[in-house]
Amino acid sequence: MARSARLVLPGNPHHIFHQGNNRQQVFYDDGDRLRYLDYLEKASRQYQVDIHAYVLLDSSVHLLATPSDNEGLARMMQWMGRCYVPWFNRRYGHSGTLWEGRFRTSVVEAEPWLMKCCRFIEMRPVVEGLAERAEGYRWSSYSHHVGTHYSSLIRDCILYWNLGNTPFARESAYLSFMQAFSQDEDAYLEQVLTRGWPLGSRPFIVQLEKLVGHPFRMGRRGRPARKPA
Repeated sequence: MARSARLVLPGNPHHIFHQGNNRQQVFYDDGDRLRYLDYLEKASRQYQVDIHAYVLLDSSVHLLATPSDNEGLARMMQWMGRCYVPWFNRRYGHSGTLWEGRFRTSVVEAEPWLMKCCRFIEMRPVVEGLAERAEGYRWSSYSHHVGTHYSSLIRDCILYWNLGNTPFARESAYLSFMQAFSQDEDAYLEQVLTRGWPLGSRPFIVQLEKLVGHPFRMGRRGRPARKPA
C-alpha cells in the first residue's frame, strides 16, 4: 500500500515527532546530542525551516518548526537522517536503521496552540521523569525562552515576541506561562501530537480536511482524544 502524503502547509507551525526504532535510544551522551543539534541547525538553515522549540529525549525527538515551502520540512529531516544515523552507527559500531519509520508531523493552529505546543515540548523531560523541573534539563529550548542560555538554532515565533516589549518582559512572561502547565492539557496534546494528527479548533480541522479531500481519522481506535477543560 502506498504511503499517504504528509500534510505540510508552508508558513504554518508543525510539530515533529521522531522516535527510535522499537523505542531504542537515539542519544547516549552529550556528544550525541551536541552532534544532532549541530546537524539540525545546519539543515534548518539549508532548507529554510524555522525551529521554534525542541527537546532531545533518550529515545525520541520533538520539534516545533515552520517551513517556508512544501518540501523543506521533509528534506530537512531526510538530510538529518543521512548525516546523524551513519555518524551514530559508526560511533557505536551499529548498523541498520535508527529511527522508527517516518517522522510524524502535525500541523498546528497558531492561536492558541503554538505556545501550548512549546510548553508541551519543553515539559517532556519532567513528564517522563528525566528532570524534576524544566530548567533542570539541558537538552531543550526552555533555557533559550527564559533567557538563561541563548540558542542560535531557535527562531522565535511572533507569538513569543508578543509576550513583551523587552527580552526581560518576554522571558518573565514565558516563565509564568510555563508555570501554568496542566496535566490534562499535556495528556491531550500527547495523544494528538505523537500520532501526527492536526492540532487546532474544529473549523481549522475542517479547513484542512477540505484541503486534503478527506476527513482525518482521529480517535477512531481506542479512547478518543479529549480536549482539556
